[in-house]
Amino acid sequence: MNEQLETLFKYIEPAKLLDLGLQATKFVVVIIVALVVLRLVKAAIERVGKRMQQRGSTLDDQKRVETLTRVLKYVANVVVLLLGALIALGTIGISIAPVLAAAGVVGLAVGFGAQSLVKDYFTGIVLLIENQIRAGDFIEVGGKSGTVENVTLRYVRLRDAHGNVHFVPNGQIDSVTNSTMEFAYAVVDVGIAYKEEVDAAIQVMQKVGTELTEDKDWGPKITEPMSTFGVQELADSAVIIRVRFKTLPGEQWGVRREYNKRIKAAFDNVGIEIPFPHVTMCPSTGSAMELPAQISSS
Repeated sequence: MNEQLETLFKYIEPAKLLDLGLQATKFVVVIIVALVVLRLVKAAIERVGKRMQQRGSTLDDQKRVETLTRVLKYVANVVVLLLGALIALGTIGISIAPVLAAAGVVGLAVGFGAQSLVKDYFTGIVLLIENQIRAGDFIEVGGKSGTVENVTLRYVRLRDAHGNVHFVPNGQIDSVTNSTMEFAYAVVDVGIAYKEEVDAAIQVMQKVGTELTEDKDWGPKITEPMSTFGVQELADSAVIIRVRFKTLPGEQWGVRREYNKRIKAAFDNVGIEIPFPHVTMCPSTGSAMELPAQISSS
């Protein structure tokens, strides 16, 4: 064993071993420095983001800051690690210039075959600049709808009401429907029987709307008094009356459900009928008989 080591040291000069050790040390140090710098940059981004969120006057401003913070962290990962890798390669004698030239040629070749990927990134930048989508928004995009969990330069991640997660590439986004931008409307259509008085029903609906607006739990979610539009439609079996609440973003669904629950109880108390479809059948005896639609159709 000793003879083998002596033979090895004859062919390897101590100066070369020292130089190799220094190169390896520099390589490791550069990688460690890059990781430390990345951690500091991400911490700085997080700190600035929290300060901007605290200064945000509206929920929309806070959502936008949160989304931009996530994207900036993603960009910092790519930039710092890429630069660290290039500098580390330079410490072990690999010239950066040829690597950059080769990367440019490869990037050009890949660009022709990955135009959709380039489109994803370009569209992602536009979405962030125009503030169309923020984390926490409920949107419909690319044929999918749900709550935005994450926005990157390449895709938008949504989670729908059933818990399914959808990844929509930014390049496939041609239009965005955002249900939680600045404010929302809770539109409620209530049907009453044709035999009922419309004005009396509207008075009950307005009273319920006022009570809901003044409620200690629901009132803060409603930003304006209820608007009454009146008769919206003369349907087959009901007169449809429409009302609307202006709410905080994302609160429109809860307000609509609560109002429906209260209006059902209020109509029951005063005897106003909320109808269901009926069909009049005429037997051979000539007397008309009215049955519920779901029974007569069976």
